[in-house]
Order: sequence, then C-alpha cells, then structure tokens
Amino acid sequence: MFTRYYPHEYVESVFTIDYRKLYDKGYRGVIFDIDNTLVEHGGDSNSEVDALFEEIHRAGLKTVLLSNNDEERILRFIKNIDTPYVCDAEKPDEKGFLTALEKLGTDKREAVCVGDQVFTDIYGANKCGIDSILVKFIGYYTETKLGIRRRLERIILKFYSMNRSYRGRIGNIEKGE
Repeated sequence: MFTRYYPHEYVESVFTIDYRKLYDKGYRGVIFDIDNTLVEHGGDSNSEVDALFEEIHRAGLKTVLLSNNDEERILRFIKNIDTPYVCDAEKPDEKGFLTALEKLGTDKREAVCVGDQVFTDIYGANKCGIDSILVKFIGYYTETKLGIRRRLERIILKFYSMNRSYRGRIGNIEKGE
C-alpha cells in the first residue's frame, strides 16, 4: 500500500549525494525540487547551492528544476544557476515530470528526481517510473510544528525503514561510501 510512496534512496541532503557516482551508474539528468530541498522555503539560491550545480554539471549531468511555484519565484532562484525549469508543475501530476524529462533530453531510466516530499516529489517520480531520492527537508531537525503531511510522511518512512527490499535500490550514492 505505502510502497508507491517509497523513495529509491533516502539521504541527509542534496550535498551528501555523490553526483559522479550517479553519472557512473548511467544517470544523465537530475530533476530537483527547490523549496526545503535546495534552500529553505521561499529562499533564494546561495553560493553553496550555486557551487553544487556547477559540481553536478562538471560531473556530466544535466539538471532541471521542477516546482509547484510560479515562474517569478523560480527566476529569482536561478539568478546564478544555468538550468531549465518547469514551473506550476502541479506535482505529483505526471505532466510536469514528463516535461522535465523533455527539457533534460533523457528518458526516465536516465533521470533521477531529488526532493523533500513523499507525496509530491517521490510519489510523482515513482508514478512516472523515474528513480527517486528523498532528502531530509531543510528544517528537519529544528521544525517543531509539523503539518499533517509531514506526520503522515513519518509513518510511511517508518514502514520504508523496516522494508529492506525497497531501501538502497540505486545503491552507493553518498559521498564517502
């Protein structure tokens, strides 16, 4: 029942992923969520995120941003980042994910989606047959008020952690592994 919400990998943050390893595994594109994945909700990019995108592109991977935000928000975010985007994506609807694949110029087997929400990023990617990486949302350790979705995510992730056959399906993608 919950398996459609299970990520292929669950890691600490976008900064702990070894993008060269993803490239070596055959991935050619990364679909990123923005808010609470790359920066805090509503935040602008920063030098650390800008450098991350440069690192990813040097590894040979293409990137695309897939967001439910409007275009104005995304344009503000990518001021220093050279990447295409899909705005008003209505995730988890498949249309936005398919548009992201077109912008990457890859098929679903060569792409991976990185996001912080089980019900939008992970579920949407899984519905499209795109591998998914869940990152702990920014604020994971400091957030004291959790909404109903985050509480439900914790239940799903509890079952995910108990089911070894669904964890680590991409395998060995973190730095230092």
